[in-house]
Amino acid sequence: QVQLVESGGGLVQPGGSLRLSCAASGSIFSINHMGWYRQGPGKERELVAFITGAGSTTYADSVKGRFTISMDNVKNTVYLQMTIVKPEDTAVYYCNAYLKARDVWSNYWGQGTQVTVSS
Repeated sequence: QVQLVESGGGLVQPGGSLRLSCAASGSIFSINHMGWYRQGPGKERELVAFITGAGSTTYADSVKGRFTISMDNVKNTVYLQMTIVKPEDTAVYYCNAYLKARDVWSNYWGQGTQVTVSS
């Protein structure tokens, strides 16, 4: 039984920093990639960043140079370090993973964590 548990969301001022964490637990044999999506008010869910098991990273243009994604392969945990945050970063952030548990590959989602950027 695979679960993704997120933490680290909250209220932050424009220009500030925040670090999100997502820990994957269960009988995990291999991780293809883990990443972060977000959904702002009145918007569709969009990709923020993802990282492969080998460490390759991809970022949305809107967060390049401000956010950094990383992964601890031992703990099966992905992080999103958010810096110089802007009001438009306000959204529910969802952790995503494509991984192999037991004999099957499956896509998993976390419950979401709220990030609010406001002065």
